[in-house]
Amino acid sequence: MKAAVITQSGAPEVLQIREREVPKPKATEVLIKVYAAGVNRPDVMQRQGKYPPPAGASEDIPGLEVAGEIVETGSEVTGWKPGDKVCALLSGGGYAEYAVAQAGHCLPVPSNYTYAQAASLPETVFTVWHNVFQRGQLKAGENFLVHGGSSGIGITAIQLAKAMGAGKVFATAGTAEKCEACIALGADICINYKEMDFESVLKDEGVDVILDMVGGDYIPKNIRLLNTDGRLVFINTMRGSKVKSEEDQVDFGLIMRKRLTVTGSTLRNREVEFKTKLTQEIREQVWPVLEKGLFKPVLFKEFLLNEAALAHALMESSEHIGKIILVNN
Repeated sequence: MKAAVITQSGAPEVLQIREREVPKPKATEVLIKVYAAGVNRPDVMQRQGKYPPPAGASEDIPGLEVAGEIVETGSEVTGWKPGDKVCALLSGGGYAEYAVAQAGHCLPVPSNYTYAQAASLPETVFTVWHNVFQRGQLKAGENFLVHGGSSGIGITAIQLAKAMGAGKVFATAGTAEKCEACIALGADICINYKEMDFESVLKDEGVDVILDMVGGDYIPKNIRLLNTDGRLVFINTMRGSKVKSEEDQVDFGLIMRKRLTVTGSTLRNREVEFKTKLTQEIREQVWPVLEKGLFKPVLFKEFLLNEAALAHALMESSEHIGKIILVNN
């Protein structure tokens, strides 16, 4: 099979097409003929040498989500058979013509979804469901803020929060076009962080849950914005995991007085059993939302597998709105 391989740590150009053996599924795995694969920020970090894969995952073929057709099942797999159309969460190896996935981490391709649309779902839906609704415990009627609203995570968080009955949904983004896209997807307010201070804009709105992938100087602002009993959930710290300003430190007294919860997670290195339970809950809670048409996949651009380097360059530019997808002919 052909695969987009990280030949060495470095710039996007280190992603090169190589011939590899088709992987063999283990007892609890399925082999998927990949028609489309999502491109995500962790893929870029792995290529740069900043995010080593967990034990057992492909070390040089990135790709955390795919959609395609099952062609082989492991000896202990039940519930799936060859010919089934699925999308799946992987620990790696998705940038290829074939990939193996845990059977328990597969979901059916939603009705009327293309493979490219289905491939855009697993990484972002799993991340948002676990962090916003499980860890953040967002409830109907509560106000929600997501930073990076036009990212794959952002567009998913906005739409799922609305679909699950959130009160007001707020977002931040870096251009007027991105803010317009967030509003179109259901955000009540989107702040262009390059022109306005999100804390100043939202200080009278009241925010119950914040999903943050920025960190750095956003941290004390998030703390001040949150309502009593609010929840701040981190999934990345692109501006740094520490507050660097001497003048603007995190006030832990405020965290105590407001009874705030500060939490966060990474998904890739979690246990197989955890991801299996998460998959089951998503199938029960989120897939009906997709089937009802209450969620819109937003695909910014599709690239062929041999254009993986171009896809990574686009991801690094942050010019995209929504998901970047690799497709196999």
